[in-house]
Amino acid sequence: MGSAREKRESALFNEYLFIASVVAAYWVISIGTVFVNKSLLSQQQDFDAPMFVTWFQCVFTFLVCMCLTKFRRCLHLTTTIDFPDIKINLKTMLKTLPLSIVFVAMITFNNLCLKHVGVAFYYLARSLTTVTNVAFTFAILRASVTNRAILCCVIITIGYLIGIDQEGLSGGITTYGIVYGLLSSCFVSLNSIYTKKVLPAVDNSVWALTLYNNFNASLLFLPLMFIFQELPHIIFVSQIQEFNFWMLMILGGVCGVCIGSITGLQIKITSPLTHNISGTAKACVQTVIAVWMYNDIKSSAWWASNWIVLFGSAAYTKVQQLDMEKDFHRRKYLPTNKTDVEVEEKLIQTSDYEDSV
Repeated sequence: MGSAREKRESALFNEYLFIASVVAAYWVISIGTVFVNKSLLSQQQDFDAPMFVTWFQCVFTFLVCMCLTKFRRCLHLTTTIDFPDIKINLKTMLKTLPLSIVFVAMITFNNLCLKHVGVAFYYLARSLTTVTNVAFTFAILRASVTNRAILCCVIITIGYLIGIDQEGLSGGITTYGIVYGLLSSCFVSLNSIYTKKVLPAVDNSVWALTLYNNFNASLLFLPLMFIFQELPHIIFVSQIQEFNFWMLMILGGVCGVCIGSITGLQIKITSPLTHNISGTAKACVQTVIAVWMYNDIKSSAWWASNWIVLFGSAAYTKVQQLDMEKDFHRRKYLPTNKTDVEVEEKLIQTSDYEDSV
């Protein structure tokens, strides 16, 4: 009897330890991705080619997915993770193209925002993602919005405006940073909406969508590099020949691949709500680390704006969960796995994909 109890307690401890390890890995990889990209996009660098950096990360992710597809059986991926046998075809490429256009805009404005603001302000600069998500969900999907959700959006907007004012007083933000942050928020929201629409085209496989998305994005970024005249700069800048630069580029690509995998794993072993709470807490820690690393001095009002946004974001996630559960009970659905999946899909739409490549 005692032995059986000890085994159960040991199994429970191992499960908690595994969950804690995954959450810790998510925090480390997510925060590391932001700092690596900031190093690549820093205005102090001679290398000023954000489109090329993002294109390289898309190509790197695509190549990793192709390698996993090719060697999936050798690596025993069919049993460890749900990695399908993917073959690229033109018809699926065209079906995923609208999402890829939104995806390119999202990661472009993500990195441009990071280029023009500090890491400490990066979360706040893009904090209107929840607000734009609600607006686009209402306008595009014609979904109803509850008063509690609107209240949460108002709270987030107030925190955002206070943060913009305080960051402006310290001279730590530019008009470009504000505009890119707003555009990033819009396209992050559109990306979540279009992802749900396009997933059936790839048999609801996240890995297949990742492969097609990054393949399309790799092609779409080529004309953008010409438009922004980055190719001449890439050729003649001395930094392109440095070993450390390419190590940082590869590290950024690895982080981009890892963040997608660890995010999915965290959602799988916990829940979308736990993932969103974890992401919110991670953003808080990321802000504190950035202030400490760059020796920034922030006012009490600046810190208050961050806490207001964090509170509003966490409250919105909880409101979404309660509203979904209430809706399911009203329709008298049985507590099946289908319900759980639908709740997950809705909650995942509220996630802030700030760590995307």
